[in-house]
Amino acid sequence: MIIVGLTGSIGMGKTTTAKMFEACGAAVFNADAAVHKLYSKGGAAVPILRAGLPDTIIDGAVDRQKLSAALSKDPLLLGVLESFIHPLVGAMRNAAMAKAKSAGIKIFVEDVPLLFETGGDSRVDKTVVVSAPYAVQRKRVLARPNMSEEKFAYILSRQMPDAEKRKRADYVVNSAEGLDAARKQVEKIVADLRTGG
Repeated sequence: MIIVGLTGSIGMGKTTTAKMFEACGAAVFNADAAVHKLYSKGGAAVPILRAGLPDTIIDGAVDRQKLSAALSKDPLLLGVLESFIHPLVGAMRNAAMAKAKSAGIKIFVEDVPLLFETGGDSRVDKTVVVSAPYAVQRKRVLARPNMSEEKFAYILSRQMPDAEKRKRADYVVNSAEGLDAARKQVEKIVADLRTGG
């Protein structure tokens, strides 16, 4: 099984690209979706946050806006939180990988926003970065609900610059040219991976 790390800064089209890999027969593990599951009612992160940040728990689930507000007041909390959350996400990823392997799937894609920033690229065989020019990215992000220039700037400050990600990547998918063009790029990458990449 080939393990692929899929990443890209906010607004680059990573989620859409992940679905294209899935359509090509790859198994996809979405780290953000895993975190959502951990934060939802009954999720493994709820008791952890209830102990440290009880105000962030509403109706038995983590309220992401309240968590975001708490983290922005005390940035040191983020490292503490990640030290609990990352191992839980890792266990979910390993379970998904084992399931894909037993199903005979040959390509396993880890969709991880902070792949390079967290050193996740060291555990994958190949990396794919989804990219678009800054003007396209900015327009996409600011069109999202509850997004502001300040929030966008904060998110970018936590992410490695796009140019650096592209430099480190084995493959780059340019998402600015439309869905069909992106799909063709993904199909080409999958074909390359299947022939030994």
